[in-house]
Amino acid sequence: MTKKKITYFSFFFCWTFIFSIWFTLIIGGTVVWAFLNLPETESIQITRQPSVTFLDREGRILASFGDIYGQSIKYEQLPKNLINAVIVTEDKRFFDHIGIDIIGIGRATIVNLKAGRIVQGGSTITQQLAKNLFLSPERSITRKLHEAILSLWLEFRFSKKQILSIYLNRVYLGSGTYGVQAASEKYFNKKVEDLDLYECALIASLLKAPSKYNPISNRNLSNERTKKVLRNMVNNNLVKISEIEQFKKNKSLYKDISDPPKSARYFVDWLLPRVKSYLGGIKEDLIVRTTLDMELQRKAEESLTKISQNYKSANQSAIVVLDLNGGVLAMVGGRDYGDSQFNRVTQAQRQPGSAFKLFVYLVALENGFQPSDLIEDSQVSIEDWSPENYKKEFLGDISISDAFAKSINTVAVKVSEEIGRDKVINKAKSMGISSNLINSPSIALGTSEVNLLELTGAYNVVANGGNGVWTHGVRLIENVEGELLYLRKGFGPGRILDEKTSHIMTQMLEETILNGTGKNAMINRPVAGKTGTSQSLRDAWFVGFSSDMVTGVWFGNDNDSPMKKVTGGNAPAILWSDFMKKAHKGRPITSLKKDKIDISSSNFKKDKKTLKKKLIQKNEGLFDRLINNLLR
Repeated sequence: MTKKKITYFSFFFCWTFIFSIWFTLIIGGTVVWAFLNLPETESIQITRQPSVTFLDREGRILASFGDIYGQSIKYEQLPKNLINAVIVTEDKRFFDHIGIDIIGIGRATIVNLKAGRIVQGGSTITQQLAKNLFLSPERSITRKLHEAILSLWLEFRFSKKQILSIYLNRVYLGSGTYGVQAASEKYFNKKVEDLDLYECALIASLLKAPSKYNPISNRNLSNERTKKVLRNMVNNNLVKISEIEQFKKNKSLYKDISDPPKSARYFVDWLLPRVKSYLGGIKEDLIVRTTLDMELQRKAEESLTKISQNYKSANQSAIVVLDLNGGVLAMVGGRDYGDSQFNRVTQAQRQPGSAFKLFVYLVALENGFQPSDLIEDSQVSIEDWSPENYKKEFLGDISISDAFAKSINTVAVKVSEEIGRDKVINKAKSMGISSNLINSPSIALGTSEVNLLELTGAYNVVANGGNGVWTHGVRLIENVEGELLYLRKGFGPGRILDEKTSHIMTQMLEETILNGTGKNAMINRPVAGKTGTSQSLRDAWFVGFSSDMVTGVWFGNDNDSPMKKVTGGNAPAILWSDFMKKAHKGRPITSLKKDKIDISSSNFKKDKKTLKKKLIQKNEGLFDRLINNLLR
């Protein structure tokens, strides 16, 4: 070897050695610095706002506020198919590496270079867990160093089984769910231990991109991704091809996963502040079990959408359904929750029109009037106000029952003035009307504004035989550990109406549908109800009940502008009928709570002439009364 070659070799060796020392120092220093600046690892608890999950009466998720974390699941509780699906999808060498998979990184690098883009990642499950628990989502060399160091620490601190269970209890799986238990309940309404092969594969498929492969919003993409996971499991001898073929033969296993109807958010929004008031605030994760029936909610939404499109002059409509204890079974507060979150069931104050006459005639019955009593349908003037009938005609003598069924305004006003407006108002208040009621002659015609929920709740009193109800949506509240925090006790204030009075009114309401303004509300079973139309066709209502439920419907415009040819007897009654037919499909036909009495205009107990005279006297002016007194 020549001197020149030796000199070159010595020079190369010397500088290589120096470079190696500096490289080692830099890398070592960087690692030490990264180690010294690690985030706190004393706890793996995540600081977050408490979540509130609302369930329907069958335990299905209606909506959630905040992030939903499922209950922690131990490795031994995880289905074998779920473990295999996750491993084959996310980290095939999970049980062999030390938290960082050098082989996997090398393989991913080659694949990405060949593709000319990033198509495969080299992160292990342990690295993903380290990132989820301790690190921000930022992309930087520092974060990757922290991720690597924390991964090694996790592998040292926990077993492989513990790492996998922690990961599956914390990972985000779409639709606001964190952890496989929350995802299992959200998508399949079952515990993770009960997941079948296809369901396990679907949850594993979400790990790659939870929003993209969400089975609710992207059913087709989710199905394709799930099939890919299943193929990978077959290719890696984790399941047999025959097990996959079983799902193809039994299509019922591929159930469509769908969110609750959007309209259910009206109900949930109404309940959230009530949950806070019941508990004095939300301080922990809560499960709220409600009264809502998701199937009835879907049917109510479908009927409202179907019927409303036929009445273009009304830009809004709403429907609410109660059980006989006042529990809300369905609530659709508008035609599209996405367009408007304003709840027309609970927030809109509108004139109920003739639907308010219920209270007038209930007080009349309590004060000795009979359904067969005759009243003269004629012009009446009170304080310079003269009400008109809808058809602008007078029918002469008419029974109270017929006047109610045909919604005769003049008779309702005469009766209200005879028995006293204050009594009518007090009766409405006792039956659940909390809105302000103005003591004026027009009170009998429903000119004071109320909301649909309270009016429907008032009709509920009649439906259940005179017992008062408190409209409600919460059955109980518990924390995620199952500790009971709130339980509804009692359904109402007790008896509001005499049972006989309630039964007579039920018969009068039934007659309204059979022979009065509510004919469009007829269905294939006994039902009772009342129409309502406010001044200038600004509001149209129908409220009625069967032996199973009470339903209220409203049509109108948010700006209070008049509608065209929309009255309580058409649009609301038709919508009511359409929904009630669907709601009662398959239910046994049962009779209403009522007395079988003759409500025709015969055998009336009051003296017709005396009654007419009293009613007329109340409507005479001061001058007329003075003259009459002088002539006596």
